[in-house]
Order: sequence, then structure tokens, then C-alpha cells
Amino acid sequence: MDIPAVNGASASSSSAADKAKLNYDSFLRLLVAEMKNQDPTEPKDTSQYLSQLASFSAVEQGVNTNKKLDSLMTAMQLSQADSLIGHTVTGPDGFLLGTIKSVKIGQTVSTAILEDGKSVVLDAGVTIG
Repeated sequence: MDIPAVNGASASSSSAADKAKLNYDSFLRLLVAEMKNQDPTEPKDTSQYLSQLASFSAVEQGVNTNKKLDSLMTAMQLSQADSLIGHTVTGPDGFLLGTIKSVKIGQTVSTAILEDGKSVVLDAGVTIG
């Protein structure tokens, strides 16, 4: 059975971008379209619909929780970065590298920018004093 398009995207589209665009409202529209277009002589089991709805809701809540956790982690990193400014940095070899002027927070690693303009990756072995 062919299901009509929802929000301009066909139900058979399988690209990652199209999947990311689906939200709870789109899922409900797709569910209603599927119910309208089902064969009346062989109706679908409604428990399957409810199971799909519950599963989708759980996934959506998980995605929302991850977004909130990412936001919280960024806020914590910014707070910690602020407390590093003005402190000295010692490298893994024990040599003093300089004083932190600013901190750049990246996706996977944070970098201290020293007063002399040099960058130091804040990684294992680096000591801040």
C-alpha cells in the first residue's frame, strides 16, 4: 500500500536527513494516513499502532533528554573554563607553559589560550595550578 506524503516527504524516502525531520506530529499524521488507507476487509491490529506510538514517544523523549544533557554539559564546561583563566599551565613534561588568558571549548577537546598566544590542549598530563 502506498502512503501519501507527509509534510512534502514521501514515506518511502530513506535518507538520514528525511528521517531526522520526522517528529511526533509527523508520526501521528502518518499513522492517521495509514489507518485511512488500510484495507477495510483486513483491518490492522490497533495494539500494533499503540505499540508503535509508545515506541516513537520513548525515542523522542530520549532525544530530548540527550539535547538537555548536552546543554547542561556545555554550561558546566563554560563554568569550569571561566575558573581556569589566570591560572598557570604545566605540560606533561613538568615545564611551565604559561598563564591562561582564555579557554576554547570544542566538540571533543578544550584548548587553553595562553597570554603569549600559544594554545595548549587540556588533555591528560596537563596540570593547572
